[in-house]
Amino acid sequence: MRIGRHDVTISNPDKVFFPERGLTKGDVVRYYLDVADCALPHLRRRPFHMKRYPNGVEGEFFHQKRVPANHPDYVGEVHVSFPSGHSTVFAIVDNAAALAWVANLGCIELHTWPSRVPEIERPDYLLIDLDPSADGQWPYVRSIALVVREVMDDLGLASFPKTSGATGLHVMAPIRPELPFPEVRRFAKALAEEVERRVGDQEVATTTWRVADRRGVFVDYGQNARDHTIACAYSIRPVPDARVSAPLRWEEVPDVDPAAFTVGTIRDRIVEIGDPMAGMWRHAISLVARFERLGLTNA
Repeated sequence: MRIGRHDVTISNPDKVFFPERGLTKGDVVRYYLDVADCALPHLRRRPFHMKRYPNGVEGEFFHQKRVPANHPDYVGEVHVSFPSGHSTVFAIVDNAAALAWVANLGCIELHTWPSRVPEIERPDYLLIDLDPSADGQWPYVRSIALVVREVMDDLGLASFPKTSGATGLHVMAPIRPELPFPEVRRFAKALAEEVERRVGDQEVATTTWRVADRRGVFVDYGQNARDHTIACAYSIRPVPDARVSAPLRWEEVPDVDPAAFTVGTIRDRIVEIGDPMAGMWRHAISLVARFERLGLTNA
């Protein structure tokens, strides 16, 4: 395929990746090219973690952090060291050709770090992940999301919801990349605990870390950590109906059904309503002066 100034080889484009929907690898590549203008602002300059499904969603998958050494020059790279002493070179997906290239490798999902080059030790968003502990809790997820918004509004944080594409819902707040991961996680934990306090019912919302002790929806702050990744906005998820992690308008949240957002529906949605996360990164603010509002010592 000719994508911009680059030729990208797509191998076995007719291989079926989603048998239930009859979607092929070529369909996945075309989807990502069609939504590239909306997806790339969430991908650029971020270490990209490759989770590869070479035989589609019903086949085996494997994780690959290191970008192949013979990658094309339109795929960027960043060297990252770990506390263990190990290091690796992650891919950087900054353009549509690179996006098609990782999709061709079977990267059905787009997993990225919460930070960008060159400030990879400092995240540029805070994430609250609402994760059901049991079946039937989706109505709780929707109501808790509105409380998360309320708390973020009180703190002066711009908030942007999206379906996870699996069972939960993400609320993201863009922040300036000025604090290390442990400080952002400390702030996110206090924010999650304030959400839990306002809900006031452990059967509905909990920050209990031990899985066996949870009953309500987990208000998860733990994703605000180095080397933790999420499926970014507009990422396909490896579920039979080819759901997508879909950005939402806040007025959609009270009645949202994640099953409505799939590879087959997202393009029409963008045409109809645009991208609810357009311009999101222009709303980044500093957390530094906001610690005291949550009863925390300053960062």
